[in-house]
Amino acid sequence: MAKVKITETILRDAHQSLIATRMKTEEMLPILEQLDGVGYHALEMWGGATFDASLRFLSEDPWERLRKIRKKIKNTNLQMLLRGQNILGYKHYADDVVIEFVKKSIYNGIDVIRIFDALNDVRNLRAAVETTKKEGAHAQTAISYTTSPVHTTETYVKLAKEMESMGADSICIKDMSGLLTPYYAYELVSALKKAVKIPLELHSHMTSGLADMIYLKAIEGGVDIIDTAISPFSMGTSQPPTESLVATLKGTKYDTGLEIEKLNEIAEHFRPIREKSIESGLLNPKVLGVNINTLIYQVPGGMLSNLVSQLKMQNALDQFEEVLKEVPRVKEDLGHPPLVTPTSQIVGTQAVLNVLTGERYKMIPKEVKAYVRGMYGKPTVPIKKKIIQKIIGDEEVITCRPADLIQPQLESIRNEMKEYLEQEEDVLSYALFPQVAIEFFRYRQAEKYKIDSEYTDKEQKTCPV
Repeated sequence: MAKVKITETILRDAHQSLIATRMKTEEMLPILEQLDGVGYHALEMWGGATFDASLRFLSEDPWERLRKIRKKIKNTNLQMLLRGQNILGYKHYADDVVIEFVKKSIYNGIDVIRIFDALNDVRNLRAAVETTKKEGAHAQTAISYTTSPVHTTETYVKLAKEMESMGADSICIKDMSGLLTPYYAYELVSALKKAVKIPLELHSHMTSGLADMIYLKAIEGGVDIIDTAISPFSMGTSQPPTESLVATLKGTKYDTGLEIEKLNEIAEHFRPIREKSIESGLLNPKVLGVNINTLIYQVPGGMLSNLVSQLKMQNALDQFEEVLKEVPRVKEDLGHPPLVTPTSQIVGTQAVLNVLTGERYKMIPKEVKAYVRGMYGKPTVPIKKKIIQKIIGDEEVITCRPADLIQPQLESIRNEMKEYLEQEEDVLSYALFPQVAIEFFRYRQAEKYKIDSEYTDKEQKTCPV
């Protein structure tokens, strides 16, 4: 067994999980050289919610963040998370948009793209995987892990073999809800290592309090890489702490080779940012505890807070427990989808409506109807006919890859936003988040005008009479 490699999540999932992806680029830049000198396998620093949050809340260009980080990180892989045909949004996009997004991500500095689909429908991974490989980057496909009567070890082994045969360079078990348990992690990893020849990575969250033990058993089972977060932004709904795992494995055959002293220096940089987040209320102590509801109802941490928010708006927090019980029932009705963006929102909203209206499927959002029509892909098990009938009546259920029904979009998108175009990447920002991107483009123009005006004023003041 070679030494275990570490992917550090501090620049993406750690702060996404704990402070709603609000870490600014300027807070990252001073520590990048030290991060680069640790010897990590990769730094996960882009994708997921970072793109949306940068534009929407931080008035930052996510492409510029990627370029700035790439400029300072010379020796470590930069990694991003991509939602397959959804890219970084919440619906399927045409192949030309997916292909261009992947190309531009790699061109701007990404080395490893972790590509997942909420339904584990490999057809929704193909365009992104093929483009990643064609552009010379590493295509890592991710298995969205969930538990159900139909999600067996055999299910995941079959999926891993399909991913390997479609050209994946490595596979990640993406345990986004913290549902894995230590001894099953050992069994699953052992089975996958026998079935495929490519490297295996494990990503989990401490939501249920098990992730560090999961990692340890997975390492014994043969996993090659684990995802951890530097300690100030670890635990709770984030990943286990990097330093603790490094110390645990030190001196064993799994020794990571990373130095605690270097990691401590990095932790010192992020500690004041954590304290500031606590003082501002951005880091809620509630997300740092163990939430065993995750194991009982299979609801990830982010989805829990979303359900609370929805019920608060309806003055119905007293029905929270009932909604939690309804989630697994809706999940079963819809073919046992893993609960990750966007299926977590689809299942969660329907569960809330079922409870609040007092009648199951009395109110049905358009996203649920689209899901049942097959517009997000194929669920693990077919949806029962009576559920299909209840939700979409006699409408047709598609069986093709959903993106096959979407006409090329790139040119029409470019025409829609051309007055704001300053770089080709702007077309992609607009494609994913049109309203948010326009707001950002206007802000960018105003800032540029302000700087130009200041410069002109100075010029005028210094001109000879």
